[in-house]
Amino acid sequence: MRFINPIPFVHDINHSKEFYEKRLGLKILEDFGNFVLFEAGFALHQGTSLEQTIWRKAFIRKEPYGRRNFLLYFEHEDLDAAFENIAPHVELIHPIERQAWGQRVFRFYDPDRHAIEIGEPQTLRPLGNSHKS
Repeated sequence: MRFINPIPFVHDINHSKEFYEKRLGLKILEDFGNFVLFEAGFALHQGTSLEQTIWRKAFIRKEPYGRRNFLLYFEHEDLDAAFENIAPHVELIHPIERQAWGQRVFRFYDPDRHAIEIGEPQTLRPLGNSHKS
């Protein structure tokens, strides 16, 4: 068995697709309308469609899919530039901060309130520091 990718449920696939493509700069590999696969394995699925596929019915909901129990993690070569481009257009959880393990990251919400973390690449972290939960 091998893990392939997470597939967050979204309310509006077109809005979310635009957010990840335009705001985060992800490249679309395949667009099937209600399912979008980006390069590097990240994918989005229209929530009502995926609910119908999995549970055989769509759930009527008003609350966002994001429930503060799931974090989407990305890395960017120029963290400061990423922050400057993304921060004005999102609800920040916090600006760039150095974590206990030495990595600099910032966190924010996507349109469905899924938490997103963008960090500097691991190769830029000081040697001798490891990620500790």
